Amino acid sequence: MMPQDRLYSLRSLETPMAGKILVKWLIGLGFIFLVVLFLPWQQNIRGKGKVTALSPRNRPQTIETIIAGRIQTWKAQEGQLVNSGDTIAIISEVKEKYFDPQMLSRLREVIQSKENSLQSKDQKADALKRQIDALQDGMRTKTQQAKAKLEAEGFRFNNSKSQYERNKKLFEAGNIPLTKFQDIEYKYQGAEADFVNAEIEIERVQAEYLDKINKAESELNNTLSEQFETQADLAKMRNELSNMEIRSQQYFILAPQTGFVVKATQAGIGETIKEGDPVCTIMPQSDDVAVEMHVKAMDVPLISKGRKVRIEFDGFPALQFSGWPSVSVGSFGGIVKVIDYVNSKPGEFRILVVPDTTDVKWPKQIRNGSGTQSWIMLDNVPVWYEIWRQLNGFPPSLYEEPLDENMGKDKSAKYSEPSKKINE
Repeated sequence: MMPQDRLYSLRSLETPMAGKILVKWLIGLGFIFLVVLFLPWQQNIRGKGKVTALSPRNRPQTIETIIAGRIQTWKAQEGQLVNSGDTIAIISEVKEKYFDPQMLSRLREVIQSKENSLQSKDQKADALKRQIDALQDGMRTKTQQAKAKLEAEGFRFNNSKSQYERNKKLFEAGNIPLTKFQDIEYKYQGAEADFVNAEIEIERVQAEYLDKINKAESELNNTLSEQFETQADLAKMRNELSNMEIRSQQYFILAPQTGFVVKATQAGIGETIKEGDPVCTIMPQSDDVAVEMHVKAMDVPLISKGRKVRIEFDGFPALQFSGWPSVSVGSFGGIVKVIDYVNSKPGEFRILVVPDTTDVKWPKQIRNGSGTQSWIMLDNVPVWYEIWRQLNGFPPSLYEEPLDENMGKDKSAKYSEPSKKINE
């Protein structure tokens, strides 16, 4: 029998060696792919953001002018470090009402005059009160004297009346002469007149003193009214003086805190600015850094405080494996600190991420406002499940709801089979 390798037709029917090698490679790659499908993959939520500060007081601050004015001189330059209270710029007045440079001293003089006038009115009011007291005391004394006189005149009148009535009977009986009776009658009439005059005197004394007292009280009320008006004017002037003193301090635009002047929004000398116009921006000098990132609303329920985050800063090359953060190169670690309760953009929520103290420190060269790419790390799932989720456009899944932010303690995540989660 002839060997098979000597026949060309039989040799052409054999499988080429390259095909056998290709099959072996394909079988090996398929086996590796199957193994990879069951490797753990850490789900994540991706979001873009920028570098900011966690505390609002450490974020860029716009300095505004409180009063309208004209820039007189600049005391600081862009990029200069200024301390809290340092003068950045000085403005001058533009309103005619405040042009007088001696306005404060003049207001103080007017206030001093008003205070002296008020003091004089106080003294006048005290004098009128003493006068009213003296008149009331005089009225009581005169009234008592008039009543005593009335009582005496009444006693004399009663005696004269009794004597008159007795002598009248005697005169009618013819026992006394006419001249004597007329003399007794005259005395009786005089006593009656004195008694009536004493009664009138009481009323006259009271009316006289009441008239004087009413005039004094009227003058006292007018004085008190003027005193109150002077006090009101004095309060207004003091308020105006305080406002002027505060306004004079607003000519100096001061740095509210230590930081760098990064942007002057107003130009050169002589430029007029209105109330509330921005003058410059200050970047506070602080080590407080955080990342402000935005995520989709559908992913917010899956995020909780304390979640690990991987961050890639602009200008710092990194090789990020979102599903295997352990092999990532050049990325930095962070922790979710704040989750907004309201959306900051349509369909997006803001999240603040702070540095992870257990990871590599964030670079000192990053500046506020630098762009970032961030990945919020969730739970582990098989690679095949992650591929299936991505192909179907499903959100990342959790096997237990995130930590309740009000409880303050972590819950250990318990996993179940992805197929069970899918069936639910």
